[in-house]
Amino acid sequence: MRAAAAIAGLLLLGGCMADTARAPDQPTMYLSMANGGATLDPQAAASMISLYRQNNGLAAVAVDPDLMKLAEAQSQAMAKRNKLDHDVKGPLEKRLGASGYPAKLAVENVSAGYHTLAEAFSGWRDSPPHKANMLKNGVTKLGIAAIYAPNTKYKVFWTLILAST
Repeated sequence: MRAAAAIAGLLLLGGCMADTARAPDQPTMYLSMANGGATLDPQAAASMISLYRQNNGLAAVAVDPDLMKLAEAQSQAMAKRNKLDHDVKGPLEKRLGASGYPAKLAVENVSAGYHTLAEAFSGWRDSPPHKANMLKNGVTKLGIAAIYAPNTKYKVFWTLILAST
């Protein structure tokens, strides 16, 4: 009887230890976009970029559904052509106008090869022109996309559009 109670106690303790040893859920900014099932979290991107802007004395930005579509189209076009290029679908101003987006101010960052939002953000932050775009005074909205293209050189193509209307 004592042996059974001791075994039961050890099993209970083992179960408790298994729960505490479990890794916490991974923040979405570290989720790899380099697989077919990954989905970018635009709210996480807006939070990350907004905090960066606020730490530099600027206003936060919010996710804009129309800018999300434009960013996705740009990333899709780059992935389809296996080419990192702002103008693969035409200059930003022309793309905004063609979509009917009423931008008063707009800037764009593109990149490729980064697998996570954290990596893309760090790359942009460490590049003076991309940093200047993320810290553009007056922008209030963003659209962001990461497209996985397994048969390309870079694997993941990123677009960030920041704008105000």
